Amino acid sequence: METAKALQELGPDIWIAEGDCVSFYGFPYPTRSVVVRLGNGDLWVWSPIALSPDLKQAVDALGSVRHLVSPNKIHHLYLQDWARDYPQAKIWGPASTAAKRSDISFQPPLTDTAPPDWAGEIEQIHVTGSTAMDEVVFFHRPSRTLILADLSENFSKAFLRAEWGRWKAWVAGLWGIVEGKGYAPLEWRLSFLNRTPLKRAKARMLDLNPKAVIMAHGEWQRDNGRDYVQRAFRWV
Repeated sequence: METAKALQELGPDIWIAEGDCVSFYGFPYPTRSVVVRLGNGDLWVWSPIALSPDLKQAVDALGSVRHLVSPNKIHHLYLQDWARDYPQAKIWGPASTAAKRSDISFQPPLTDTAPPDWAGEIEQIHVTGSTAMDEVVFFHRPSRTLILADLSENFSKAFLRAEWGRWKAWVAGLWGIVEGKGYAPLEWRLSFLNRTPLKRAKARMLDLNPKAVIMAHGEWQRDNGRDYVQRAFRWV
């Protein structure tokens, strides 16, 4: 990967980094990270992916990494690697991530209220109500970008053909984690026994009127973000 291509600029002070696939219960999942440069110059890294030399060089050219953020307890694989290279960085996540990774020293758990470190620039919504997993959704105000981890998965037919094969692609269609739907995985949707918090979270996401929507897995949306949210959370 060339350094110039290690990060894709979405807008002023926000970039996307694409990573290799990781196996999740036998299904290849592409990885994606978001880098935000805060007003004070600090870098905020969401869902860190594998830190290649080229990616590190590109990130270092932007500023100093001060925040490493896990949105849910699944997105933790590379936190320790980044923390090793950026020992000055604070590590953040919901309580569920901290409980899963007791080997990592986390800041106080993320909730609905953004910490002072990025309040006013990045808003957050703590999505609860599932017996399986919670997630913290983020909204970068300057670029009007909503950042989702697994609450929306939006795989293209081309990716599914190349990486999942016929029967797994059929499963993806059944779950609704394909372009045109962009739902959360079926088993997670079924685990929301209390959907009241999720409905409130959806309303907040719509009220933010996002322009772009980035998710960890699948085709992210540069425009018409509010329409995408409405469609991806139609099942709520």
